[in-house]
Amino acid sequence: MASFVHHRFLISILLIACMIAGARAAGSSAIYYKPSPWRTAHATFYGDETARETLGGACGYGNLFNNGYGTNTAALSTTLFNSGYSCGQCFQITCSQSKACYKGVVATVTATNICPPNWSQDSNAGGWCNPPRDHFDMSKPAFMKIAQWKAGIVPVVYRRVPCTRTGGLRFSFQGNGYWLLVYVMNVGGGGDIAGLSVKGSKTGWISMSHNWGASYQAFATLAGQSLSFKVTSYTTKQTIVANNVAPPDWRAGYTYTSKVNFR
Repeated sequence: MASFVHHRFLISILLIACMIAGARAAGSSAIYYKPSPWRTAHATFYGDETARETLGGACGYGNLFNNGYGTNTAALSTTLFNSGYSCGQCFQITCSQSKACYKGVVATVTATNICPPNWSQDSNAGGWCNPPRDHFDMSKPAFMKIAQWKAGIVPVVYRRVPCTRTGGLRFSFQGNGYWLLVYVMNVGGGGDIAGLSVKGSKTGWISMSHNWGASYQAFATLAGQSLSFKVTSYTTKQTIVANNVAPPDWRAGYTYTSKVNFR
């Protein structure tokens, strides 16, 4: 009888240890992006109060209103844009050391475009987005939150912050059954993407190459298969899997929403 009780006691101890280890593993897999330190830069704006000129953009998000980004967006200088790997990142920006500033007001924007360099002008006199400058060319509605628009350009301080998104990752499809181009949108957490893989219901995982902005491509026969995606964050390096995102009859030109996201 004593041996039986001792045996049950050992089993209980092992079960508790397994539960603790499992809880620790679950906690370590949940990576939350934290704000970065504040840095200095400058900001301008483009377009008018409707922000129509911001639609589209180098990140490939298309209609920013329909896809959940609205008017709180900005184009990044080449240095910040980082060949498109900064697409989807979120920034807090506040005006600093200018009479045009609205003191204490912070605007939160998403990177959706690139502000290309202008080599015909000096970096301090019109070539605002020339490397190595950190610069934000904001939508006019976003700029008007932090400063008087007539100022044109103002010094700012900024920092990266977690992107708060509603719902799961969204995958916008282009291409055909033999070449798939995917734009990843509505990314939470760090907001950015470092790598994307696709898996058809009849294939293994296929690594997709970075096209530009927030788009990735795969040259593979995927027609007639349900599609899953494995997504890696550029900032946190965390990888999550979005299973069965698109049905077997998926089509180019459609956007499919997953049930998972970064935090």
